[in-house]
Amino acid sequence: MAYALVTGASRGIGQAIATELARRGYSLLLTARSEDALEKVAAQLRQQHGVQAHVLALDLAAPDAAARLAAWATSQAQDLAVLVNNAGYGLWGRFEELSLEEQQNMLQINMMVPVALTHALLPSLRRQPKAYVLNVASTAAYQAVPTLTLYAASKAFLLSFTRGLRYELRDSPVSVTCLSPGATTTDFANRAGMSAGLQEVSNKVSMTPEQVAKAAVTALFAGEAELIPGALNKISATLTGFVPKAVTEKIAAGIYEKHLK
Repeated sequence: MAYALVTGASRGIGQAIATELARRGYSLLLTARSEDALEKVAAQLRQQHGVQAHVLALDLAAPDAAARLAAWATSQAQDLAVLVNNAGYGLWGRFEELSLEEQQNMLQINMMVPVALTHALLPSLRRQPKAYVLNVASTAAYQAVPTLTLYAASKAFLLSFTRGLRYELRDSPVSVTCLSPGATTTDFANRAGMSAGLQEVSNKVSMTPEQVAKAAVTALFAGEAELIPGALNKISATLTGFVPKAVTEKIAAGIYEKHLK
């Protein structure tokens, strides 16, 4: 039975993707910071889908986290066929007012961990008849977002990284896909420190993690390069390619800045 490694798997989109993969018969390697939450997810997947599920509680902001995770993954599964780089978060606020250390930790998890983990695990993935990498970005990858400046920049990096790597691996067994969800009913807004008013606006257009995960796993196994789930999200991201950047930035700022204290 092939294995899939999912980062940020204790809740939200990561948990939903893990569930979707288990439904398709994949055994799971799950990682996040909370061991209790991971064990709960793993037990549920074992019971409901009859798959193996192993967990590693790990703070991915640690400098050696990706190396430790890769070593653990290869020791647990010789037939690793799916890598889901889902772990990530945002910080809401003006760049100069947010802690530099907090922002650097976010960049480490959003960008460097997927890069390092993918680099370390590609040899294992290449040994499979068919293997897949799913990088979870955001619709924020398609434009600058004032007050989520570094978050949007990190997701733009992940989107570009995905497309470049996908082309490099075009003649290999490894297919690489980028998932760019819009607003989703997860803990993202709380973790980012967003105000209640802004969260209320976001909730009006949110998809569920299960909706996102189902579309993501379908696109992954179909070998798609990019997926923006949800018609409204797709239209919005597409329009950024035609509207002047100054206009999209002003619109985004109008949504986010007015909720700052």
